[in-house]
Amino acid sequence: MGPKAKKSGGKKKKITKAERLKQLQEEEERRLKEEEEARLKYEKEELERLEIQRIKQEKWRELEKKDLERRNEELEELYLLEGCFPEAEKLKRDTRLLSQWKHYIQCDGSPDPSIAQEMNTFISLWKEETNQTFEEVIKKSKLVLNLIGKLKLILLETPPCDLQTKNIVQYQESIVQLQELLHLKFNVATEILLRQASTLADLDSGNMEKIIQDENVTLYVWANLKKNPRYRSIRFSETEIGFEIPRILATSDIALRLLHTHYDHVSPLQPVPTPSKEEHAATINEFFKDELKNVEKAVSKEDHKESEPQESGSKLIYEEDIKAEEQGDIEVQMISAEEESEAIKGELEMKLFSETVSAAHLLLLENAPEKPDLFEDNEVDLCQFTTLGGVYHLDILELPPQCKPVKGWMIVEILKEGLQKYKYPPETAEEYDPENVFPPIEVMLKVHENVIFFEDPMVVRWDAEGKHWRTDGISNVSYNQEERLIKFCLETFGPVTLIQDTHINMPYQSWELKPLDVNNVLLTVTTVFAEIQIQIKENLCMLSSIKLKDKKEYSSILEGKWMTPFSFIIALKEAGLNIFPSVHSHFYVVINNKVPLVEMKAYRQMALLSSAFAFGWSKWNLQCNSTKVVFKVKEHLAEECTENPNWDLIMFTGDRAQTLKINEESEAFSEALKEETEFHSSLYHMVKDFASREAMEKTRSSNCQFLDAVCQMLLSTRLLSYS
Repeated sequence: MGPKAKKSGGKKKKITKAERLKQLQEEEERRLKEEEEARLKYEKEELERLEIQRIKQEKWRELEKKDLERRNEELEELYLLEGCFPEAEKLKRDTRLLSQWKHYIQCDGSPDPSIAQEMNTFISLWKEETNQTFEEVIKKSKLVLNLIGKLKLILLETPPCDLQTKNIVQYQESIVQLQELLHLKFNVATEILLRQASTLADLDSGNMEKIIQDENVTLYVWANLKKNPRYRSIRFSETEIGFEIPRILATSDIALRLLHTHYDHVSPLQPVPTPSKEEHAATINEFFKDELKNVEKAVSKEDHKESEPQESGSKLIYEEDIKAEEQGDIEVQMISAEEESEAIKGELEMKLFSETVSAAHLLLLENAPEKPDLFEDNEVDLCQFTTLGGVYHLDILELPPQCKPVKGWMIVEILKEGLQKYKYPPETAEEYDPENVFPPIEVMLKVHENVIFFEDPMVVRWDAEGKHWRTDGISNVSYNQEERLIKFCLETFGPVTLIQDTHINMPYQSWELKPLDVNNVLLTVTTVFAEIQIQIKENLCMLSSIKLKDKKEYSSILEGKWMTPFSFIIALKEAGLNIFPSVHSHFYVVINNKVPLVEMKAYRQMALLSSAFAFGWSKWNLQCNSTKVVFKVKEHLAEECTENPNWDLIMFTGDRAQTLKINEESEAFSEALKEETEFHSSLYHMVKDFASREAMEKTRSSNCQFLDAVCQMLLSTRLLSYS
């Protein structure tokens, strides 16, 4: 072997202690230098931040100072502008009085529903009328339903300040009496019809079948004259409506009646909303009454003081023979003092009325503090569900004695107890019915064509003892949406109805209020199932269109019909298009609840601007707390694309409005003020900052009744809390 090769490279040089200390010293100096630089940078940035913050705060204080300086002026102008609402209320009051006067001078024999004596007389006289046929009762029912509708409108439209408790009780008692009497008359008329069943019998089946139809009532009646046990499937001619009856009924002396009233006179009346802050309202009223009394006392004292020198002056006139012109000057001064005192009293009265109207608006937005009472199993909560399409009164009746011809006369035995119901199943059926010969009866009904169900309807029956609707006793429910037929089995007959979730269209997905012209706007509310467009023109409302998301087309008889706001709201609810929350709705819907006072002020000021400005839903309204509302706004003078992105975001707290820096596409919510903008004490003056002169002139030319109608619709839909 040869010699070993030497390792390449030299040994690593060892660092001395002195060099190590030097390195550590250099690193420490570098660290201290970096820390110093970071500290200086931080101090510089902090100073810059504080300076920016100081400038912002100073600018904010300047804006606040500016806002404070003009606040009284702006609020005074806003108060004058909002005078349109009490003015509209006075016009509505005058219209009601004029309507009463026209009714009085018309002398058409119909009673005034607001006068108890006339209603009592009408009811008493109708009770005395006997032997009315079904057609005659139907004819009379049009007047009765009209009276009931007027009473319900009076309870809804009359402001709380004009509606005393005794009036509410009187109107509701009249409604109940008319409803009960109308149904009694239908029963009597049915008995008269059934007495003639044998003379109206069908030649083929030998049984009697009769259909009497009207715009408000439809009667289907079948009398079992032949008692054929094989005739168990009953279908009324040219309809799918009918029954499948068991053998026991097919062989019994009975009649089947389906009385479909297109209205609901079975459900109990809903309580009339009353102010939840009565003491507060009373305090306000007393305050203004005291003010009026003080003014009257002050005026009377001034008159007394002025009368004394006038008396002594008159003596001097006679004694010194002063000219008559001086007397005239004194009389002019007295007249001007009286006019001034009347003006002060009128101003205070107007202020009182304005506060009363504001309190009525606020009442529409206040939520009930407590949830409705707990319900028993199978009991229907009428705050959560709504009856739609009227009531189907299903009855099995005992066939009354039939008319018999005797020597040219028709003789009939009239039972003293009147029309009697056949008990099915009998009360003692369980004792002798081991094979269940009393099975449920199958019923086939037609859903009212003018009602829309967004989901399959639920069938409920009336519990006469408990005075409520129930879901039990009903089975095998099936619904054919295309043909609008509903089939179910019923254990025992009685009134049944169809219900739908009251809040099925709440909360809303979005909304927009867009002007079409002066005194003409379009309100669009988009829900999970539909897009509903409401046109408001002058003091009337109209359903402009309905676009269903699961169907291409849907038409309603309400489309194109102009109605007053409250009549329109009732009509939409009865059609199944409920976008009007009640005082209990917040218990059934997850909402973005806003402070009622903030909401009220926003809706009133949006109404004032509605002729020239469009307003829309903003997703940021969900991000701010209950004391603030956020929505989009833009000037809208000409017809333009609704997708135009030139919207401003406004945040409003009731006493301050500001334009936000963010937009709908921003990543996060911020209350930062938009550059080169200020904030104001009202939405009206905030919008005025960027509006054109033409737009503001357009808002000023709006009719007070139109503004009231827009405000009423906004208050009723509560768009800022329920979307």
